[in-house]
Amino acid sequence: MYFSTAFDGKRLRGLPLSKTLLCVACVVILVINAVFLIRNLDDLRSANALQAQTARVSDELQLLNLLVTDAESGLRGYFLSGSEVNLGPLHAAPQQIDNQLRALGVLLADNPSQTRNLNQLRSLVQRKLGLMHQALEVYRRGGLVDIVAISAAADERGQMDEIRLQVVIMTREQNELLAARTHAFYEQSRRTVLLGVGINAAAILVILLFHNLVQRSFGLRLEAERALQLTNDSLEAIVAERTEQLSVLSRHLIKVSEEEKSRLARELHDEMGANLTAIGMDMTTVSEQLRASHPELVAMLGRARRTLVDTVQLKRRIIENLRPSLLDNMGLSAALQSYCADYARVTALDCDALIDAEADRAGPMQAIALFRITQEALNNIAKYAQARTVIVNLTREPGGWELEITDDGIGIPADAMARSKSHGLLGMRERALLLGGTLSVERGVNGVGTCVQAWIPAAAPGGDGAHGVAPIMASVETTTPSRMAGTALEGQSGKAPDGARVSS
Repeated sequence: MYFSTAFDGKRLRGLPLSKTLLCVACVVILVINAVFLIRNLDDLRSANALQAQTARVSDELQLLNLLVTDAESGLRGYFLSGSEVNLGPLHAAPQQIDNQLRALGVLLADNPSQTRNLNQLRSLVQRKLGLMHQALEVYRRGGLVDIVAISAAADERGQMDEIRLQVVIMTREQNELLAARTHAFYEQSRRTVLLGVGINAAAILVILLFHNLVQRSFGLRLEAERALQLTNDSLEAIVAERTEQLSVLSRHLIKVSEEEKSRLARELHDEMGANLTAIGMDMTTVSEQLRASHPELVAMLGRARRTLVDTVQLKRRIIENLRPSLLDNMGLSAALQSYCADYARVTALDCDALIDAEADRAGPMQAIALFRITQEALNNIAKYAQARTVIVNLTREPGGWELEITDDGIGIPADAMARSKSHGLLGMRERALLLGGTLSVERGVNGVGTCVQAWIPAAAPGGDGAHGVAPIMASVETTTPSRMAGTALEGQSGKAPDGARVSS
């Protein structure tokens, strides 16, 4: 099973229906609560306005009553003292009373009952003012005796009482209206508060349900992540195991390849060399016998002999490519020196080989690994580096062998080792890993060129050799008729061995 967080192009679904409905319900409850709060605020504003209106109506009525009383008191003072100063309130009363009645009309415009009471109060006040002005005229024409007689009349005294009673009635009715509306407001407020508490309780319940759903979803997500992590860990373990198996297989194939090359080299040298030698000896014998009688056949045999010598040279090159004979007979130092010299001659590069004097102490497995790594690195330099100078440095360290190959070319990309097609570099690394070593490829000094560093431990299988010579191909180097004949063929052909060819 394979898990991935990459986007697959499908449209992601939204929240589940249950969570969506809970969110909608919570929003609706909050909106209802906000509506009721706004209505309660409007009711409170109306109650405050009614209370202020009642206070103003009461103040206006008291002031109206006071104006009528002052006018009456001023008139009586005039009757008693005869001073015109006392008539000031009476003269100012009509205008002031008219203003008060107009203000009361505006305040009580929305109340039909109070409007009727106000009209009745206006009639009473106007009648009272008319009687006071009539009394003033009578006093000025007839004197105090007539005024006393008028004042003693019961009708004149009762008008003032009617005005006061009307003021009291209007004040009481306004207070009753205020009390009724205040009671209604408090009832509405109580219902609103209870409804608000219920709405808040419902909102809390919805939030708790939503929290429960979110917690469950979070738990499921944690379980899914845990399962995904376990699966990924299992996949990583499988990948690591398969990688290790492939690495072991690769190292095994490298080892088998080297053994097969050695076997093929021995068979080519022994079997093919013996056959070629026998052919050469027969051709020599036939040439000697036909030299006097059939010179044309001798010439043909000469050409065939030269072809045979070329075949012997080809056989030697194939053997050297399969398994360098110098490595098995003369040691690692001589093999590397010879290969670097041939490399410099073929590629026209300046190749310096700095080989430690103890290089020949390397065991057979270390020696072939170091030689193959050097061979592959030099081939890559010839193909891609565009270098002018190459330095091969092999040193013996306390724990093993350190090989460093540097050039002054264009360098190597940083991700070269990670590329799937870098077979040469991967092969070099596998050869080092086969013996428990390491291999790194990086930029050279100051970012110029490429530096290949390989470390091969001496404790790897094969260890240090007694003298660095691993007689894997002992049969190749024994003095056999095939070798003697091959040498004779090469000498007669006039061609020198060309050494190990630079392999790709």
